[in-house]
Amino acid sequence: MKLFTQLLSLLSLPLILLSCGSEPEAPAAATGPTRVSVITVPQRTVTTFTDYPARITGIVTSEVRAKIAGYITDVLVDDGERVRRGQLLFRLETQTLNQDAAAARANVNAAQVEVDKLKPLVDKNIISEVQLETARARLQQAQSGLDAINSNINYGRITSPIDGYLGRIAQRTGALVSPTSAEPLTTVSDISKVYAYFSVNERQYLNYMQSTEGETKEEKLANLPEVELVLSNGTIYQQPGTIEAVISQVNAQTGSVQIRAVFDNPARLLNDGNSASVRVPRTVDSAVVVPKTATFDRQGTTFVYRINTDSTLDATPLAIASEVGNLFVVESGLTAGDRIVASGLGQLTGGTRVAATEMPFDSIARPVPTVFR
Repeated sequence: MKLFTQLLSLLSLPLILLSCGSEPEAPAAATGPTRVSVITVPQRTVTTFTDYPARITGIVTSEVRAKIAGYITDVLVDDGERVRRGQLLFRLETQTLNQDAAAARANVNAAQVEVDKLKPLVDKNIISEVQLETARARLQQAQSGLDAINSNINYGRITSPIDGYLGRIAQRTGALVSPTSAEPLTTVSDISKVYAYFSVNERQYLNYMQSTEGETKEEKLANLPEVELVLSNGTIYQQPGTIEAVISQVNAQTGSVQIRAVFDNPARLLNDGNSASVRVPRTVDSAVVVPKTATFDRQGTTFVYRINTDSTLDATPLAIASEVGNLFVVESGLTAGDRIVASGLGQLTGGTRVAATEMPFDSIARPVPTVFR
């Protein structure tokens, strides 16, 4: 009985294997093109903004230095104080000069007595005119020496050369100063207006000048748009500025051109030495633009998914000229009329076949501002 059961099991095994091998495979699931929303790349007239680091100076900044050597006896002002032209700032010790002046004054008096004594003698032809002229020359020499000493005494009174605001007072009472001192006593800056100096490269300079109306550089400068000043805390300075000068020399080391803008400073908010950025607008006609949301970054390069004629995706690198709000201004990589994927880029790869649903450009990107803010 046991042997019969084993034989029956052996005979039924091929039938089981045959049954399993003849079972049909399940059909593969059908896959279709991926559905995506696309936009057509337009051309727009846009105003782009470029920020340039700038150095702020007063329209006049004057160093205050000693014209003679001496010890400071009085400091009559304080750091940052507003001063007027001619206002006394420092006094230097002039005791030795005063003594020299007394001696020089005595020499002048003696020389004058000699001239007064010889003059009547010449009138009476007792002595020659030559003796009188010699005495007069000694008088003039003595007077010149006294004048020089008096000038040095006056130099002991150090006054402000201009109206403005003082910088840091570097030397205080008791300090020995001289005309050769490395550091000035202080500086005075007229900050009723300020200059903002910034540099652009040659290409940017040529772009700005060639796109501005005017025959001469002076005419082009007059037609340049107003600029803004971005302060170090990120806020925009309330007074607009104008570009009024271009330093007509290219820096041989950096290939840059220095430009000067001027800003009114009625509230004296800006000070000599402030750091800021000058924001320069530039209007570009027929610029190719894409929404930032329709791009992705790969190893520092900006890409979009462009739709090929066979409905496949092409990961296209872009050269970005500038940014305007939530848009990129494209320098190269796309042309007007190209179709790109508008959103959902993270799930896509190059070569994917897609079914495109067209969307209006402005539904993805806000309208581009065309005037300077």
